[in-house]
Amino acid sequence: MKEQKILPIIKNTKIWLTFSLILIVISLGSWMIRGLNFGIDFVGGTIVTINVHTTFDVKDVRTITDKYDKNADITYAGDSKQEVVISTKESLNTTQRAELFSAFKTKYNLKDSDLISVDTVTASIGQETTRNTIIASIIAVVLMLVYITFRFEFFFGLSAVIALIHDILVVIGVYALFQIQVNSPFIAAILTILGYSINDTIVVFDRIRENEETIGLKNLPLLVDTSITQTMRRSINTVATTLVAIIALYIFAVTAIRDFALPLIVGITCGCYSSIFVASPLWVIFQKKSSKSRYNTKLKKHEKKRRDRKKSQRDQAPQV
Repeated sequence: MKEQKILPIIKNTKIWLTFSLILIVISLGSWMIRGLNFGIDFVGGTIVTINVHTTFDVKDVRTITDKYDKNADITYAGDSKQEVVISTKESLNTTQRAELFSAFKTKYNLKDSDLISVDTVTASIGQETTRNTIIASIIAVVLMLVYITFRFEFFFGLSAVIALIHDILVVIGVYALFQIQVNSPFIAAILTILGYSINDTIVVFDRIRENEETIGLKNLPLLVDTSITQTMRRSINTVATTLVAIIALYIFAVTAIRDFALPLIVGITCGCYSSIFVASPLWVIFQKKSSKSRYNTKLKKHEKKRRDRKKSQRDQAPQV
């Protein structure tokens, strides 16, 4: 059987980390300059649901809603898809709501009972949503750090958390750069990305720990390169098959599903990259830099044994 070629991942650590740093700088720059396009779930607004008793074209609906908000989200509801849901970040007053429904009544020949609901989302609810999202993400990351530290070691956990932050920043940067609306599905997608990315990272770390018994910690680059090479095909195949399903959802599903699928596509792709080219090289750097790492501890023990052996050999040498 042909021996598998070991990929030189650690040798090119500067290239991988420089590329990641560029992505993060672009993401943070887009975030600070353009900001995030928060949806109604975060900034508040009005949600109007009307039964038009027929399938409708979004363009036709926009001829009515553009008067109040040109960026309003238009979706449908109901089993027959005949209920139009209008989500606008503008807080419509009573007069505007009446005018909006009156226009629909005229266009679709509706009755007063066809106005199903008018809901107001306040800014305070949006602030609470933002706060809960941040808290949930922080708790998830902290618990992951604790688990990985307990299951492996602290430097494994630290490397994995930095890779997670890298993934989240890139996803947020994509949303800021292209001004994609941030709404409730985005929150669920971010938490899903955290779980998926850490799973991919743990697979690599687990193989590193297994290979420590045969390769040892003395040659860290060889240990990590071998482990990544052995798991890379599995990682790429898993991500590829997952992306096929998610991309299909993004292409053929309704808008609400697309809002969930898009950050998953970006996050899962980025998570696969960070697991291989960010987390593992960072672990090598931490092992070499920290005097308390297992790597340096073993090197010190090895050096001490070498000195003791030389001293023993000198003591046993015949005196001339």
